[in-house]
Amino acid sequence: MEKLLVLIGAALLIGFIVWWFFSKRDNQSTEATMSDDKQQAEVTVNGGYVPNTVVLKQGVPASLVFDRKDPSGCFNEVVFPDLGIHETLPVNEKFAVEIDTSKAGEYQYSCGMNMFHGKVVIK
Repeated sequence: MEKLLVLIGAALLIGFIVWWFFSKRDNQSTEATMSDDKQQAEVTVNGGYVPNTVVLKQGVPASLVFDRKDPSGCFNEVVFPDLGIHETLPVNEKFAVEIDTSKAGEYQYSCGMNMFHGKVVIK
């Protein structure tokens, strides 16, 4: 009987872990705001990236401002592999990352452990 309870507990734990890390999160999208011929969008980092999709205009200088609230080690870094960006994010501070908008396309970004993801769309 004890082995059965351990087996059920382990199966529930594995199911929870799979759900937590691999389930689809709500997709939220925003367009950057324009100010002084520059565009900017803010992304809150708290258990994920909100919004997780940011739309930028091609050819206009842009920055994403990450506001990291989550102190977990996974969110120490933000990585844009296709743009060659790898930055450390401070906790409870806003940190701007400059984005090259010369080429249109979709560019993925993730936390340092590649567990949480976001996207920048340049149109």
